[in-house]
Amino acid sequence: MEQNASRKTVIISINPKAGRTSPMQRAESLRHYLAEKGFDVQLLTDLNEVAYKANQLHRENALQALVGVGGDGTAAALLNLTDIGVPLTLLSAGTANLLAGHFRLSLKPKKLAETIAQGNTAVLDTGLVKFNVDGEQKERQFLVMVSCGFDAAVVNGVHSAREERYKAGHKKGAHISQLSYIKPICKTLFGYRFTNIKVESFDKQKNDWEIIDSKAKWAFFLNLNRYGWSGLSLAPFAKGDDGLLDRVSMRGGSVFHGFLYTAFAQWFGNHRFLPGVKLGQAERYRISSESEVPVPFQLDGDPGGVLPLEIEVIPNRMTFIVPK
Repeated sequence: MEQNASRKTVIISINPKAGRTSPMQRAESLRHYLAEKGFDVQLLTDLNEVAYKANQLHRENALQALVGVGGDGTAAALLNLTDIGVPLTLLSAGTANLLAGHFRLSLKPKKLAETIAQGNTAVLDTGLVKFNVDGEQKERQFLVMVSCGFDAAVVNGVHSAREERYKAGHKKGAHISQLSYIKPICKTLFGYRFTNIKVESFDKQKNDWEIIDSKAKWAFFLNLNRYGWSGLSLAPFAKGDDGLLDRVSMRGGSVFHGFLYTAFAQWFGNHRFLPGVKLGQAERYRISSESEVPVPFQLDGDPGGVLPLEIEVIPNRMTFIVPK
Protein backbone atom coordinates (compact mmCIF):
# COMPACT_ATOMS: atom_id res chain seq x y z
CA MET A 1 0.00 0.00 0.00
CA GLU A 2 1.09 3.59 -0.58
CA GLN A 3 1.65 6.18 2.11
CA ASN A 4 -1.56 6.89 4.01
CA ALA A 5 -2.26 10.61 4.46
CA SER A 6 -3.38 10.00 8.05
CA ARG A 7 -0.18 8.16 8.97
CA LYS A 8 2.39 10.89 9.38
CA THR A 9 4.55 9.69 12.28
CA VAL A 10 7.59 7.41 12.19
CA ILE A 11 9.19 6.31 15.45
CA ILE A 12 12.86 5.31 15.30
CA SER A 13 13.92 3.11 18.22
CA ILE A 14 17.66 2.89 18.82
CA ASN A 15 19.41 0.07 20.62
CA PRO A 16 22.51 1.88 21.98
CA LYS A 17 24.44 -1.39 22.23
CA ALA A 18 23.63 -2.76 18.75
CA GLY A 19 26.42 -3.69 16.38
CA ARG A 20 30.07 -2.71 16.49
CA THR A 21 29.71 1.08 16.64
CA SER A 22 27.10 3.58 17.71
CA PRO A 23 24.05 3.49 15.40
CA MET A 24 23.13 7.12 16.14
CA GLN A 25 24.63 8.56 12.96
CA ARG A 26 22.69 6.21 10.69
CA ALA A 27 19.51 6.82 12.70
CA GLU A 28 19.94 10.57 12.25
CA SER A 29 20.40 10.04 8.51
CA LEU A 30 17.20 8.04 8.35
CA ARG A 31 15.37 10.75 10.28
CA HIS A 32 16.64 13.35 7.81
CA TYR A 33 15.43 11.43 4.75
CA LEU A 34 12.05 10.68 6.33
CA ALA A 35 11.59 14.32 7.31
CA GLU A 36 12.26 15.27 3.70
CA LYS A 37 9.31 13.06 2.77
CA GLY A 38 7.02 14.93 5.15
CA PHE A 39 6.97 12.57 8.12
CA ASP A 40 7.04 13.62 11.75
CA VAL A 41 9.96 11.57 13.05
CA GLN A 42 10.57 10.76 16.72
CA LEU A 43 13.93 9.24 17.67
CA LEU A 44 13.77 7.39 21.01
CA THR A 45 16.00 5.06 23.04
CA ASP A 46 13.75 3.99 25.93
CA LEU A 47 11.83 0.86 24.91
CA ASN A 48 8.91 1.48 27.24
CA GLU A 49 8.44 4.97 25.82
CA VAL A 50 8.79 3.60 22.30
CA ALA A 51 6.11 0.97 22.88
CA TYR A 52 3.69 3.37 24.57
CA LYS A 53 3.88 5.93 21.77
CA ALA A 54 3.84 3.37 18.96
CA ASN A 55 0.77 1.61 20.35
CA GLN A 56 -1.03 4.90 20.93
CA LEU A 57 -0.30 6.22 17.43
CA HIS A 58 -1.26 2.90 15.87
CA ARG A 59 -4.65 2.98 17.59
CA GLU A 60 -5.13 6.50 16.24
CA ASN A 61 -4.18 5.33 12.74
CA ALA A 62 -1.34 7.86 12.78
CA LEU A 63 1.71 5.57 12.72
CA GLN A 64 3.48 4.98 9.43
CA ALA A 65 6.23 2.80 10.90
CA LEU A 66 8.14 1.76 13.99
CA VAL A 67 11.77 1.37 12.96
CA GLY A 68 14.17 -0.65 15.09
CA VAL A 69 17.81 0.36 14.67
CA GLY A 70 19.58 -2.85 15.55
CA GLY A 71 19.34 -6.54 14.79
CA ASP A 72 16.97 -9.43 15.34
CA GLY A 73 17.07 -8.97 19.11
CA THR A 74 15.93 -5.37 18.72
CA ALA A 75 13.06 -6.42 16.45
CA ALA A 76 11.99 -9.13 18.91
CA ALA A 77 12.08 -6.67 21.82
CA LEU A 78 9.81 -4.27 19.92
CA LEU A 79 7.46 -7.08 18.93
CA ASN A 80 7.05 -8.20 22.54
CA LEU A 81 6.05 -4.69 23.63
CA THR A 82 3.73 -3.61 20.82
CA ASP A 83 0.18 -4.39 19.75
CA ILE A 84 -0.84 -6.65 16.87
CA GLY A 85 -0.69 -4.74 13.61
CA VAL A 86 1.93 -2.15 14.58
CA PRO A 87 4.00 -1.80 11.37
CA LEU A 88 7.61 -2.70 12.17
CA THR A 89 10.77 -2.56 10.10
CA LEU A 90 14.55 -2.50 10.69
CA LEU A 91 17.57 -0.35 9.97
CA SER A 92 20.15 -3.11 10.39
CA ALA A 93 22.80 -2.30 12.96
CA GLY A 94 23.13 -5.50 14.97
CA THR A 95 25.32 -8.55 14.76
CA ALA A 96 22.46 -10.80 13.64
CA ASN A 97 20.26 -9.30 10.92
CA LEU A 98 18.45 -12.41 9.68
CA LEU A 99 15.03 -10.80 9.40
CA ALA A 100 16.33 -7.81 7.43
CA GLY A 101 18.37 -10.14 5.23
CA HIS A 102 15.39 -12.38 4.55
CA PHE A 103 13.39 -9.46 3.18
CA ARG A 104 16.41 -7.77 1.58
CA LEU A 105 15.95 -4.53 3.47
CA SER A 106 18.49 -1.93 2.43
CA LEU A 107 21.29 -1.03 4.81
CA LYS A 108 21.22 2.52 3.42
CA PRO A 109 19.03 5.00 5.35
CA LYS A 110 17.94 6.80 2.17
CA LYS A 111 16.73 3.60 0.53
CA LEU A 112 15.00 2.43 3.70
CA ALA A 113 13.20 5.78 3.94
CA GLU A 114 11.78 5.11 0.48
CA THR A 115 10.60 1.67 1.58
CA ILE A 116 8.92 3.14 4.66
CA ALA A 117 7.19 5.81 2.57
CA GLN A 118 5.84 3.18 0.18
CA GLY A 119 4.36 1.30 3.15
CA ASN A 120 4.35 -2.15 1.55
CA THR A 121 3.79 -4.78 4.26
CA ALA A 122 4.05 -8.52 4.83
CA VAL A 123 2.12 -10.30 7.61
CA LEU A 124 4.17 -12.95 9.42
CA ASP A 125 3.70 -15.62 12.04
CA THR A 126 5.76 -15.42 15.22
CA GLY A 127 6.63 -17.99 17.86
CA LEU A 128 5.78 -17.92 21.55
CA VAL A 129 8.10 -19.51 24.10
CA LYS A 130 6.83 -20.44 27.58
CA PHE A 131 9.42 -21.21 30.24
CA ASN A 132 10.02 -21.06 33.96
CA VAL A 133 12.40 -18.80 35.87
CA ASP A 134 12.70 -19.38 39.63
CA GLY A 135 9.18 -20.80 39.80
CA GLU A 136 7.64 -17.98 37.75
CA GLN A 137 6.09 -18.65 34.34
CA LYS A 138 7.50 -16.44 31.59
CA GLU A 139 6.52 -15.86 27.96
CA ARG A 140 8.46 -14.32 25.09
CA GLN A 141 7.82 -14.08 21.39
CA PHE A 142 10.47 -14.67 18.75
CA LEU A 143 10.69 -13.84 15.07
CA VAL A 144 13.23 -16.13 13.45
CA MET A 145 14.34 -19.03 15.63
CA VAL A 146 14.94 -20.72 18.97
CA SER A 147 17.85 -23.06 19.55
CA CYS A 148 18.84 -25.29 22.46
CA GLY A 149 22.25 -26.54 23.46
CA PHE A 150 25.79 -25.64 22.46
CA ASP A 151 25.13 -22.50 20.43
CA ALA A 152 22.82 -21.15 23.15
CA ALA A 153 25.68 -21.59 25.62
CA VAL A 154 27.89 -19.53 23.30
CA VAL A 155 25.23 -16.81 23.09
CA ASN A 156 25.06 -16.74 26.90
CA GLY A 157 28.83 -16.27 27.05
CA VAL A 158 28.82 -13.44 24.52
CA HIS A 159 26.08 -11.51 26.26
CA SER A 160 27.53 -12.05 29.73
CA ALA A 161 30.83 -10.56 28.60
CA ARG A 162 28.98 -7.73 26.88
CA GLU A 163 27.02 -6.82 30.01
CA GLU A 164 30.16 -6.92 32.15
CA ARG A 165 31.91 -4.47 29.82
CA TYR A 166 28.87 -2.22 29.73
CA LYS A 167 28.48 -2.16 33.52
CA ALA A 168 32.18 -1.37 33.83
CA GLY A 169 31.59 1.78 31.81
CA HIS A 170 33.17 0.64 28.54
CA LYS A 171 30.32 1.82 26.32
CA LYS A 172 32.05 1.05 23.04
CA GLY A 173 33.21 -2.25 24.45
CA ALA A 174 29.58 -3.25 24.93
CA HIS A 175 29.05 -3.37 21.17
CA ILE A 176 29.52 -6.85 19.75
CA SER A 177 30.67 -8.18 16.41
CA GLN A 178 31.49 -11.57 14.99
CA LEU A 179 34.89 -11.34 16.67
CA SER A 180 33.11 -11.11 20.03
CA TYR A 181 32.13 -14.76 19.63
CA ILE A 182 35.66 -16.15 19.35
CA LYS A 183 36.51 -16.27 23.07
CA PRO A 184 33.06 -17.60 24.18
CA ILE A 185 33.19 -20.26 21.45
CA CYS A 186 36.61 -21.41 22.60
CA LYS A 187 35.50 -21.44 26.22
CA THR A 188 32.33 -23.39 25.40
CA LEU A 189 34.30 -25.87 23.27
CA PHE A 190 36.17 -27.05 26.36
CA GLY A 191 33.40 -26.72 28.91
CA TYR A 192 30.11 -27.71 27.28
CA ARG A 193 28.65 -31.11 28.05
CA PHE A 194 26.38 -32.54 25.36
CA THR A 195 23.29 -34.15 26.88
CA ASN A 196 20.08 -35.64 25.53
CA ILE A 197 17.32 -33.21 24.56
CA LYS A 198 13.77 -34.54 24.20
CA VAL A 199 11.60 -32.96 21.51
CA GLU A 200 7.83 -33.50 21.47
CA SER A 201 5.23 -32.13 19.08
CA PHE A 202 1.49 -31.89 19.59
CA ASP A 203 -0.60 -34.12 17.32
CA LYS A 204 -3.94 -32.38 16.73
CA GLN A 205 -5.62 -35.50 15.37
CA LYS A 206 -4.67 -37.60 18.40
CA ASN A 207 -4.99 -34.62 20.76
CA ASP A 208 -1.80 -35.76 22.45
CA TRP A 209 1.94 -35.19 22.52
CA GLU A 210 4.25 -37.31 20.36
CA ILE A 211 7.94 -37.86 21.05
CA ILE A 212 9.90 -36.85 17.95
CA ASP A 213 13.42 -37.27 19.27
CA SER A 214 14.57 -38.23 22.76
CA LYS A 215 18.31 -38.25 22.04
CA ALA A 216 18.91 -34.96 20.26
CA LYS A 217 22.05 -33.02 21.16
CA TRP A 218 21.13 -29.96 19.06
CA ALA A 219 17.58 -28.65 18.59
CA PHE A 220 16.39 -25.74 16.43
CA PHE A 221 12.89 -24.33 15.91
CA LEU A 222 12.56 -21.90 13.03
CA ASN A 223 9.94 -19.55 11.68
CA LEU A 224 12.19 -18.49 8.78
CA ASN A 225 14.85 -20.50 7.00
CA ARG A 226 17.78 -18.44 8.23
CA TYR A 227 20.30 -19.10 10.98
CA GLY A 228 23.66 -17.66 12.00
CA TRP A 229 25.77 -14.91 10.49
CA SER A 230 25.46 -16.21 6.94
CA GLY A 231 21.74 -16.98 7.06
CA LEU A 232 22.37 -20.73 7.09
CA SER A 233 19.64 -22.87 5.51
CA LEU A 234 18.75 -25.27 8.32
CA ALA A 235 15.02 -25.65 7.58
CA PRO A 236 14.56 -25.52 3.79
CA PHE A 237 10.77 -25.80 4.01
CA ALA A 238 10.23 -23.05 6.59
CA LYS A 239 7.91 -20.19 5.67
CA GLY A 240 7.05 -17.24 7.83
CA ASP A 241 3.34 -17.28 7.05
CA ASP A 242 2.30 -20.95 6.97
CA GLY A 243 1.07 -21.25 10.57
CA LEU A 244 3.82 -23.77 11.40
CA LEU A 245 7.23 -23.83 13.05
CA ASP A 246 9.92 -26.01 11.50
CA ARG A 247 12.17 -28.13 13.69
CA VAL A 248 15.64 -29.56 13.17
CA SER A 249 17.12 -32.00 15.68
CA MET A 250 20.59 -33.53 15.46
CA ARG A 251 22.01 -36.38 17.49
CA GLY A 252 25.74 -35.91 17.01
CA GLY A 253 27.14 -35.17 20.46
CA SER A 254 30.34 -33.29 19.66
CA VAL A 255 31.60 -30.04 18.20
CA PHE A 256 32.88 -32.02 15.23
CA HIS A 257 29.30 -33.00 14.44
CA GLY A 258 28.34 -29.33 14.66
CA PHE A 259 30.94 -28.43 12.05
CA LEU A 260 29.78 -31.35 9.91
CA TYR A 261 26.12 -30.29 10.03
CA THR A 262 27.07 -26.69 9.25
CA ALA A 263 29.30 -27.66 6.33
CA PHE A 264 26.65 -29.85 4.73
CA ALA A 265 23.99 -27.18 5.22
CA GLN A 266 26.18 -24.33 3.95
CA TRP A 267 28.00 -25.97 1.05
CA PHE A 268 25.81 -28.85 -0.06
CA GLY A 269 22.35 -27.93 1.21
CA ASN A 270 21.61 -31.54 2.22
CA HIS A 271 22.40 -31.84 5.93
CA ARG A 272 18.93 -33.36 6.38
CA PHE A 273 20.21 -36.60 4.82
CA LEU A 274 22.94 -37.06 7.41
CA PRO A 275 22.45 -39.81 10.05
CA GLY A 276 20.76 -38.57 13.21
CA VAL A 277 19.21 -35.47 11.61
CA LYS A 278 15.42 -35.07 11.77
CA LEU A 279 13.29 -32.34 10.23
CA GLY A 280 9.58 -31.65 10.59
CA GLN A 281 6.82 -29.12 11.18
CA ALA A 282 4.19 -28.54 13.86
CA GLU A 283 2.22 -25.82 15.62
CA ARG A 284 3.38 -26.69 19.14
CA TYR A 285 6.45 -28.25 20.77
CA ARG A 286 7.73 -29.29 24.17
CA ILE A 287 11.48 -29.45 24.74
CA SER A 288 13.07 -30.88 27.87
CA SER A 289 16.14 -32.62 29.24
CA GLU A 290 16.58 -35.06 32.11
CA SER A 291 20.21 -34.06 32.57
CA GLU A 292 21.35 -32.63 35.89
CA VAL A 293 23.29 -30.06 33.88
CA PRO A 294 21.01 -27.19 32.74
CA VAL A 295 20.58 -26.97 28.96
CA PRO A 296 20.33 -23.35 27.77
CA PHE A 297 18.21 -21.95 24.96
CA GLN A 298 18.35 -18.71 23.00
CA LEU A 299 15.81 -16.70 21.01
CA ASP A 300 16.77 -14.63 17.97
CA GLY A 301 20.36 -14.40 19.20
CA ASP A 302 19.52 -13.35 22.78
CA PRO A 303 19.78 -15.54 25.92
CA GLY A 304 16.48 -17.11 26.93
CA GLY A 305 16.92 -19.40 29.93
CA VAL A 306 17.19 -23.15 30.41
CA LEU A 307 15.01 -26.14 29.52
CA PRO A 308 12.24 -27.17 29.81
CA LEU A 309 10.14 -24.93 27.57
CA GLU A 310 7.12 -24.97 25.30
CA ILE A 311 6.88 -23.32 21.89
CA GLU A 312 3.83 -22.53 19.80
CA VAL A 313 3.18 -20.55 16.65
CA ILE A 314 1.12 -17.34 16.66
CA PRO A 315 -0.31 -16.98 13.15
CA ASN A 316 -0.37 -13.57 11.49
CA ARG A 317 1.07 -11.81 14.54
CA MET A 318 3.54 -9.40 12.96
CA THR A 319 3.17 -6.68 10.33
CA PHE A 320 6.53 -5.94 8.72
CA ILE A 321 7.32 -3.20 6.21
CA VAL A 322 9.20 -4.66 3.25
CA PRO A 323 10.45 -3.47 -0.15
CA LYS A 324 8.11 -3.83 -3.12
